[in-house]
Amino acid sequence: MAARDYGQYSGITRAMELVGERWALLIVRDLLVGPRRYGELANGLPRIPSNILAARLKELQAAGVIRRAPRSRVIVYELTPYGRELEPVILALGAWGFKAMGDPRGEQIITPDSMTIDLRTAFRPAVAATLPSTAYAAHFGSADLLIRVDGPTLDVRRGEGSADLTFAAGPDIHRLISGEVAPDYAIESGVVQVLGGRGNLLHRFADTFHLAA
Repeated sequence: MAARDYGQYSGITRAMELVGERWALLIVRDLLVGPRRYGELANGLPRIPSNILAARLKELQAAGVIRRAPRSRVIVYELTPYGRELEPVILALGAWGFKAMGDPRGEQIITPDSMTIDLRTAFRPAVAATLPSTAYAAHFGSADLLIRVDGPTLDVRRGEGSADLTFAAGPDIHRLISGEVAPDYAIESGVVQVLGGRGNLLHRFADTFHLAA
């Protein structure tokens, strides 16, 4: 059942009735990364009130976008095939919103799932296919991601591992992805801190992940 009825009969109207409520698409975004328990969703969206999260999950279930599934004696939420059809929509919205991000505010954070989707949005498989396979261990605040690029294939996972380049960055990493700052200047200015491996591979990272602002 839709949480809101706009009183119009069209595809866009129906889509907004199903996923247009506040927080709904961010829940979908995080579930595109993988199934999540209720607490994991709450942690990934630290400002969402618990009653709103519960309501959105119930609405998205009723719409057939997500489902509850038992996993190792716990219940997780996951996207249905119908819900996964939203992936290109989410990525397109991310690319569109990237153009208006501006400078990060002090209270804004990067979460593992939000950065994973940002990387998938910025990934250029045609460019990556021309470059050697590369692994990056990235620390975005408290979000640790292992990013593996193998030709046109991207794999992003939480945690650490062996990598060709290990670096740390905050929300300003988006300045590198947008091309606002060049890789060398990103290192010199502290936007990116190289922790291990070959620092010149940041050029490859910037070529592989790029969204013009």
